[in-house]
Amino acid sequence: MGPLSDALSDWVAALAGPPEQIALGLERMIAAMAILKIPARLPMPVILVGGTNGKGSVVAYLEAFYSQGGYRVGAYTSPHLWWFGERLRLAGQPASESFWREQLAEVADAARRISLTYFEITTLAAVKMMLAVGVEVAILEVGLGGRLDAVNAFLPDCSVVTTVDLDHQDWLGPDRISIGREKAGIFRRGVPALYGDAEDPCASVLEAAVRDAVPLRQLGRDFGIDPQRMRWTGFGEEKPVAAPVWAGQAQWDNLALAVAAVSTLRTRLPVPDAAVSAWTRVPKLPGRCQWLQPWGKDAPRMLVDVAHNPQAARQLAALLAARKGSGRCVALVGMLADKDIAGTLAPLLDWVDIWHTLDIADTPRAATAARLRHILEDAGATAVSGDGSLGQALEAARRTLRGEGVLLCFGSFHLVKQLPVAWFLEETACSG
Repeated sequence: MGPLSDALSDWVAALAGPPEQIALGLERMIAAMAILKIPARLPMPVILVGGTNGKGSVVAYLEAFYSQGGYRVGAYTSPHLWWFGERLRLAGQPASESFWREQLAEVADAARRISLTYFEITTLAAVKMMLAVGVEVAILEVGLGGRLDAVNAFLPDCSVVTTVDLDHQDWLGPDRISIGREKAGIFRRGVPALYGDAEDPCASVLEAAVRDAVPLRQLGRDFGIDPQRMRWTGFGEEKPVAAPVWAGQAQWDNLALAVAAVSTLRTRLPVPDAAVSAWTRVPKLPGRCQWLQPWGKDAPRMLVDVAHNPQAARQLAALLAARKGSGRCVALVGMLADKDIAGTLAPLLDWVDIWHTLDIADTPRAATAARLRHILEDAGATAVSGDGSLGQALEAARRTLRGEGVLLCFGSFHLVKQLPVAWFLEETACSG
């Protein structure tokens, strides 16, 4: 499956315009949709999910809730971790290789007439597949920003902004206010929207909702989950909920947003309370605050996360802080050069005892291990190694920790995908 899927990704890249010519905007999508006869108003309810962190988790929770409620669900996410087919799940299963090829062949005609990006081509093919199989609800994850992202060419029935923090500043603006304005671009006048920054809501998100007459409901103000009682409350309702699948307080917030979306659309898509109170279809989202035990019960546990911005790193730091006194932490990190590397590493300095910085070979955007090491040393980290492969670093960390402590592997998707896929299966995963 992997090599075939790599070929699919290569095919899409060949169809797309040169990466250096990519510009955000909806004009190309709208023109391609006209050629392909794809309507902006899809025949099924559409949920758009944007935000800096937590998008994938909210999509996975929504997919599980609606599947458990008996609906045929289409869930579109990005980027993929190991193979291209991860980007679209239909009724809980990745769309087949042949189905992708069939739909991409039709999109290719439009791509020859309009210079489309990789993400635009993928989005068009994914939506065509959802239409072809007749999904009953479409969950679309925003790729970058919101206002000018390809999925925003489709009209939502509910929009979700998870969080707003610093990331992709070259594209979205230099500060949180600018980024929030772009994220809120998935709102529509009169269409319900949900927002998840409970402690520090971004002013530009709130202003956008007021300006455009968007009925916005906020986590912490209009709805929320009591983890002790395992109950969600909001909109005049109260219902029991299943515990988050992944670790950390942020996952309670993501779960609360997903339940709020289900409640918001309950008239069009009624879901019984039983479908949100237990997992009969466990959500899967590899590499997000995921605890693994690849070497067995007597070996170190591993915490894997694709955290690559300061907010995500703060969430990781909170997980490590909760384990204070449970042994040392060894971290393996690889990041892209265009990220806020210093800002991402800073929250973890107090919780990591030994660092291994790693090169990422499969993208020219990667920061070198030497650069990561220098940034850590400039920040005051002392036990830093920047030599060796991922395999060598894993073995060194395993020997250092023996059977205690935690091995943290984080940073770019490009790093996490180098870990063996088998480690992420249920048999080797463990609770936090």
